[in-house]
Amino acid sequence: MHERLELVKIQPKCVLDLGCGAGSDLPVLQGQYPEGQVFGLDASPAMLMAASNGHAAAQSSMNRLLKKLLPVRITAGIAPDAGLLCGDFARLPVKPAAVDLIWSNLALHWHPQPDRVFVEWRRVLRVDGLLMFSCFGPDTFKEVRAAFTAVGQAAHVLPFVDMHDLGDMLVNAGFSTPVMDMETITVTYDSIDKLLADVRAWGGNPLMSRRRGLLGRRAWARVMDALECSRRADGKIPLSFEVVYGHAFKPTPTTTSSGEAIIRLDLRKK
Repeated sequence: MHERLELVKIQPKCVLDLGCGAGSDLPVLQGQYPEGQVFGLDASPAMLMAASNGHAAAQSSMNRLLKKLLPVRITAGIAPDAGLLCGDFARLPVKPAAVDLIWSNLALHWHPQPDRVFVEWRRVLRVDGLLMFSCFGPDTFKEVRAAFTAVGQAAHVLPFVDMHDLGDMLVNAGFSTPVMDMETITVTYDSIDKLLADVRAWGGNPLMSRRRGLLGRRAWARVMDALECSRRADGKIPLSFEVVYGHAFKPTPTTTSSGEAIIRLDLRKK
């Protein structure tokens, strides 16, 4: 994501990290755009608390250094949670056309309606503003998904959206010339327990249709057998991640909010 962003020559005044989580991208974005304001938003208060604590620790370390070098603590008075917002991707607490760059790293797949999200993201972007995001694609956790089909058709893994469908959603939301790309990353494990522990650590299961009770002993044994059958010749069990990348710009509007066409008359100077 950061390598791709470096190829785009922009100097945003306002950057919004949507799905900032514990805030790992915030200092990197601030370092890349020192003259801009960087804000983070997440739907989870617990993640924002972690981001706030991380920011406070960084401020504390800087203050200790400055105290050795300067007679006053010039960073005193800066709130550790400054620039952190809690909200829904599809209902942002942000004014229209207020953001130059929307950045969302591995967060979009958590929202059940990405088409609504793109419409909202376009609303808060300024004209010529950039949207850059990544999310998981449908081949993510395909080994786990295949193993659970042995015990029924009920969904046990998020139905991640296909890259081409996301591109169509961007166009329908009013973004111009979206660019989509993807890569597959395979992580291998020695044991099924470690693989499943990592899958759980990605954040739980937000499916509304998820199974409310535990699988029976025999059903769980079939899942374990299916995962064991995926073990490769080198003895490792694979787990796939399909990472989808996308970016697009907000174009100059051609219609009003009521649907009327906008005709621009640019008079030439004599």
